[in-house]
This record gives sequence, structure tokens and C-alpha cells, in this order.
Amino acid sequence: MQSIDLIRDNLEKSAHRVLARVEEMRDYCVVFPTPKGGCHTLWVLGHLAYIEALVIRRFMLGEPNPLAEWEELFDGPDTTGDVSQFPPFDQVLARCRAMRASTVALLDALTEEDLDKASANAPQGYEDTFGTYRLCLQYVADHWYMHRGHLADARRAAGLERMWL
Repeated sequence: MQSIDLIRDNLEKSAHRVLARVEEMRDYCVVFPTPKGGCHTLWVLGHLAYIEALVIRRFMLGEPNPLAEWEELFDGPDTTGDVSQFPPFDQVLARCRAMRASTVALLDALTEEDLDKASANAPQGYEDTFGTYRLCLQYVADHWYMHRGHLADARRAAGLERMWL
């Protein structure tokens, strides 16, 4: 197996596993995962889409972030539980799915050797995280997994059953 296949598998599995936890949360999308707040499902969903666009489009390819208008809402240190402050759940879910589909389509157009290309706009001091196509693509798969715990806790706070895998 080449690493491009592993990255593709990680992108597909992370999307499947994370979005499975999101789907049932539509009616509970701003339930905080802890009594002291945290990252509710709607915020996580928008955050995943925004960061994927930032890493792949801005850092890796040097293009504008197509979700730049979401920065303040989905990339800040704290979030609100006021659902009226966010785009509708289904819109955020659709944008999140579209970003991942775009990333997978981009990967499908690359070769194993392309993964070692230098990113066009890696932030200074973060070259070890975003310095190549390979690092950026793996980061976005890992980032979805990093937020899976927030989703599991929000599901529990909403009274939904635990999901395995």
C-alpha cells in the first residue's frame, strides 16, 4: 500500500465515523458536551469545514479560503449556544460534506510523488505540520478524529446512545 491510499482511507473513514455521530444530533445541535460549555455539534461541524478549507485551500494550495466568512463563528476560542447565531444545521452539514468531497477529489488527482510537494502557504513555524501536501491532507483527516470526543460527549449530554467505532 502506498501512503496516498492510507491518506484516502483515513479521509473516508474519518468522515464516515464523525458524520455518523452528527446525523442524529440535528435536534440537539447546540447541546454543550459539558455543564461548563465546550464544543457543541453545530460548532464542531462548522469548525471541521472551515479548518479543512483553510488547510487545503489556503495553506496547501495558496488559494483563498472559500469559507473565510466562517472564521469568527467557527474558529474562535469559545462558542454560544444560541442557534440563531449560526447558519442552519443542514447548510453547515452540506458545506462540511462538500469540503471533504472536494478534498478527496483533489487527492484523487494527485500521485504519490505529488504528496511531497511543498505547500504554497504553510504558516511560518508550522512547516512540520502543514509544510507538504502529505502533511496537510493527513492533518485534515486527523483533525476530524480529534473532535470526535466532543461529539461523543455532546451526544451523551443530549441523552443519545453511545456509538461504537
